[in-house]
Amino acid sequence: MARLGGDEFAVVQPKAVGQEDARSLAEAILTCFNDPFDIEDRKVMIGASIGIAQAPADGTDLFELSRRADMALYAAKRNAGGYHFFDGELETGLQERRTLKQALRTAFDNGDLTIEYQPIVVLETNSITAFEALLRWHHPTRGNISPSVFVPLAEEMGLIGALGDWVLGEACVTASAWPEGVGLSVNLSPLQLRKPGLAFAVVRTLADCHLSPTRLELEITESALLVPDYAEIALRELHALREAGVHISLDDFGTGYSSLRHLRSFPFTKIKIDMSFVTDIGRNLESTAIVQAVIGLAKELGIKTTAEGIETEAQWRWLVQRGCTEGQGFFFSRSMPKAEVPALLGQRPAGADLRRNGPGGGLARATS
Repeated sequence: MARLGGDEFAVVQPKAVGQEDARSLAEAILTCFNDPFDIEDRKVMIGASIGIAQAPADGTDLFELSRRADMALYAAKRNAGGYHFFDGELETGLQERRTLKQALRTAFDNGDLTIEYQPIVVLETNSITAFEALLRWHHPTRGNISPSVFVPLAEEMGLIGALGDWVLGEACVTASAWPEGVGLSVNLSPLQLRKPGLAFAVVRTLADCHLSPTRLELEITESALLVPDYAEIALRELHALREAGVHISLDDFGTGYSSLRHLRSFPFTKIKIDMSFVTDIGRNLESTAIVQAVIGLAKELGIKTTAEGIETEAQWRWLVQRGCTEGQGFFFSRSMPKAEVPALLGQRPAGADLRRNGPGGGLARATS
C-alpha cells in the first residue's frame, strides 16, 4: 500500500484471483470506515471510494493500470462512494467528457451559449413578478445539452466563475430594460458562492447595468452550504448581499441535505419547491405532504415560496389553496429568448390578472 498524495492511496493485491478477491478486499477496506475515528477527543466520520483495475485484462503496465483504476475511482465517487471495477464504457465516457469540455470551452469563447428567460408568476393573480435566467447550450451536432450535464463540466474545468459572471452581467443588462416591477432570478453555483468578494462583484455588476439590487434574486442550493471550510465565507457573502438589497432564494429545498439550521442562519427570502415534488402533488402522499409542510414552514418564517414545474391547472389550484406564493412552469410559459420577453410583458403588464382568460391565459403555453 502506498500514499500517492493528498487523500489518494494505491493498493496492490498480487495474489488476487478474479474479481471476487478484489471485491472482498474492497469491502474489507470500506468496513474500516463504518465507525467514527477518535481524533483529538472528537469523533470524525470519514468515507472512502475505491476504483479497481485488474491485470492483465485492464492493462499490463503500472501506468495503464493506475490510469484505469483512477477512472473506476471517479465512477465510484459519482455513485456516492463504495467501489467500482473498471470497464470499457468508463474509458468511452471519459473520452466523451473530454470532447464535451473542449466543445464547451469553444462555445463559451465564441459566444455560442445563450440565456433564456422563464416567467415567475404570483399564483393568486397569475401576474408576472420576475423571470429566471436559464443558461442554454445548443451543440452543433448533439443538439440541446442539459445544464445538468454541462454545468458540472464547467465546474471541473474551472470555467464556472467566468461563466457565472457572464450570465449575471448579460441577464442584468437584459432586465434593466424591463418594467420596474419585474425582477430577475439568477442561479449561483456552489463554487461561485465560496469565492470571497462575491457580494462586491454582484453589487458592482448591478451598478454598471443600472439595475436596482432589490430587483435581483440569487438562487443557491443547500449543497453550497455543506462544506464547513466555506460555510463561513458563504454566510458572510450572503449577508452582505442582503444588506445591499439583493434577495436570496434557497433552491431545490427538500431534495438533498435539507436543514432547518440553514433557514435560521442564512438570510433567505424565498424557498423554491423542487418540481419533483410538485409533479407528484395529488399522486404521491409523501410528496404532497412535503410540499404542504414547506409552504406552512415558510409562512411561519415569513419567507416566500416558489413552486417549480407547474404543468396542470389542478397543481396550480392546489398550490393557491395552500398559500404558495409564486410559481413557474409550462402551465404558464416555456422559457424564451430575451427578444420575446418585451412582447410578453406588453401583453400582460406587471400586476395584470391572467385569470380573466383562465389559468395561464395570454402567456405562451407549452406542453411537457
